Amino acid sequence: MVKLNKIYTKTGDDGTTGLVAGPRRLKHDLRVESYGTVDETNSAIGVARLHMADMPTLDAMLMRIQNDLFDLGADLSTPETDEPPAYEPLRIVDHQVERLERHIDALNADLEPLKSFVLPAGSPASAHLHLARTIARRAERLMVALSRSEGERVSPAALKYVNRLSDFLFVAARHANNHGRADVLWVPGKNR
Repeated sequence: MVKLNKIYTKTGDDGTTGLVAGPRRLKHDLRVESYGTVDETNSAIGVARLHMADMPTLDAMLMRIQNDLFDLGADLSTPETDEPPAYEPLRIVDHQVERLERHIDALNADLEPLKSFVLPAGSPASAHLHLARTIARRAERLMVALSRSEGERVSPAALKYVNRLSDFLFVAARHANNHGRADVLWVPGKNR
């Protein structure tokens, strides 16, 4: 159980932050950028949830995802090493990815077929979900870059999760636009 009594520690005043296992990294380190952007995604989802009063099923899905994103942040802030861990670190698992896929399939089942690309607009819930989607894509890009960096590891399940998350958020945004019927579609060259 996490227990936070003091919010400021002053240990980051030198531009570093501590990972779960204790090593310090610069605050602009790619690993820190990755889990920070996951946290930003989570915050954007929290704002989207303010507009879910008439969508309790979607809101419940988003609440589970918010919890998963804390798991993902814990996963990323506990780098894998060749040394046996002193404790079992929290990792994203395939079951979490599979649940996202089931949610995508459930929401997508009653959506209007797409006839064009969708602009990130429509209802407030949809617009906020699109914003969360773009932040999740940035988190994914950072995590992929981290996974390709020398000496760094990111689990395949974590990479799959963040990839599916942006897919889920796209489908959820369409769902929040009256099942796609209120989507705002891109019209190529409309304003030439």
